[in-house]
Amino acid sequence: MATQRKVPLRKCVVTGESLPKKSMFRVVRSKEGEVSVDVTGKKSGRGAYISKSEEAVETARKKNILERQLEVKIPDEVYDELIRLIRRESIL
Repeated sequence: MATQRKVPLRKCVVTGESLPKKSMFRVVRSKEGEVSVDVTGKKSGRGAYISKSEEAVETARKKNILERQLEVKIPDEVYDELIRLIRRESIL
């Protein structure tokens, strides 16, 4: 008899929803203060999870939600990369 594995849930910093970890992106601030998108979910540093929707990314950009969570200025390239990854997944 196979046992069911527990699905790890994470809370989106924009919507406040608890969703499976695999259905979200992690944005990480390293100790040096660099901000990047963590597609593996294993980079070290302070992380914030965001839903895989363009609306959530645009809301985070407008309201500076990621900047408050990670306590550092977020470059526009990070938001652009998130949107690019969302669009790539929707094509597949």
